[in-house]
Amino acid sequence: MSLTRSAIHRFRYIIYHTISPPLTNHTFQSQLHRSFLSHPIPKPFHFHSSSYSSSSSSSCSTFVRGGADDDYPTGDFDFKPVTGFNKFLVKLKMLIALPWERVQHGSVLKIILRGQISDQLNNRFSKKGLSLPQICDNLLKAAYDPRISGVYLQIDNLNCGWAKLDEIRRQILNFRKSGKFVVAYVPSCREKEYYIACACEEIYAPPSAYFSLFGFSVQAAFVKGVFDNLGIEPNVEKFGKYKSAGDQLTRKTMSEDHREMLTALLDNIYSNWLDKVSSARGKERTDIENFINEGVYQVDRLKEEGFITSILYDDEVITKLKERLQVKTVKKLPVVDFRKYSGVRKWTVGISGGKDLIAVIRASGTIRRTEGPFSAPSKGVIGEKFIEKIRRVRESNKFKAAIIRIDSPGGDALASDLMWREIRLLAAKKPVIASMSDVAASGGYYMAMGAGAIVAESLTLTGSIGVVTGEPGSFGRRKEVSYEWDANKIFVMNH
Repeated sequence: MSLTRSAIHRFRYIIYHTISPPLTNHTFQSQLHRSFLSHPIPKPFHFHSSSYSSSSSSSCSTFVRGGADDDYPTGDFDFKPVTGFNKFLVKLKMLIALPWERVQHGSVLKIILRGQISDQLNNRFSKKGLSLPQICDNLLKAAYDPRISGVYLQIDNLNCGWAKLDEIRRQILNFRKSGKFVVAYVPSCREKEYYIACACEEIYAPPSAYFSLFGFSVQAAFVKGVFDNLGIEPNVEKFGKYKSAGDQLTRKTMSEDHREMLTALLDNIYSNWLDKVSSARGKERTDIENFINEGVYQVDRLKEEGFITSILYDDEVITKLKERLQVKTVKKLPVVDFRKYSGVRKWTVGISGGKDLIAVIRASGTIRRTEGPFSAPSKGVIGEKFIEKIRRVRESNKFKAAIIRIDSPGGDALASDLMWREIRLLAAKKPVIASMSDVAASGGYYMAMGAGAIVAESLTLTGSIGVVTGEPGSFGRRKEVSYEWDANKIFVMNH
């Protein structure tokens, strides 16, 4: 399951397995607090990663408390069909469902995965597509929804990190445990798109599909040569040999440390990709490596080698789905759009949570201390707003615990420190888990250290490798570029 849901599962485990009923509200909160935190302000924190392969269940590493192993459940998705009286209740709920929650029986849920996938919740009417939480929720609801017969997944030019792709991939595999089908259609396919597609039961592509499974590479741009021509000498100071953020201003090529770091990251991603693809398609790693090294991009060859199921256009895939669901040729395939399905509540399909509320506070994007006058309202992590949310959760009695969901490369050092402090204060009062998405680096990692425990995907880019600061420095050729500097000062002379 997703890391956020796995973290929630952790809290439920504490509630149901380490607290013996009956309890008063006061006793419940105090024992829950003691069962998770060993200090008023948690130190040290515990770091755990989540990994998954199709041959084994998804898992998070064991939580450690006080130096001893805790019998922590992995959070595996165990699909249990709704039966008996609960099945009757679900049917009743669907009869009284709100108009936008009504779905025709036998429908296929159509999900389009394209472009940027944000960790921040999107409005369901937004044209930007679904966010990661909405994608995961839709697949979870569809698994239990008796009106949904399967999922038709269209994948095209994804622009997100590997940790998000891992979560989506897990949710697809979890959905398949319900016995329903997942069919992928890939008109344009690179390594990321295929990583998702190979988790599906069937993969289709049109004859003119663009495939580019050529392996992995990484690039870095350097502008020192441009600055040299303009006579600009940037002043950049850094601490930590792997802190390469300022190298683009002061170098013309990668440093050896920078190259070492990027190579290690690529090796990890590539190895994981080979493992998942080989397991999904029933092939040896060496066979896949050899195929990639050949530079094959012909769709016919991909079908011959078993990388895709068949070569079909979109309308032909629809026809195939109609045959599968025994829909008459003259009738349309009942399809529900992913945006509409986002409006279906979990309650409607029989998924219900406990009475206790867990706050999920999201920190997505570059960290800034304050919001600028022309800043986009949903762009980045605004320290002031984030701190307000933390304080509201800390002061509220309705939230029993909190999850800090981080997808940030860092940013303003002061803002990161102030948010870290507020998370520490929250963790002194309530259980707090930091859940990492694609990236939690520098200031994003610093924030996470305020929590009592940290969970991350195996492909999350995280850690702190130093700090960097800089300014433009001297401008040696002002006349050539018509650049001038003027200043006016007011000061008091001491007599």
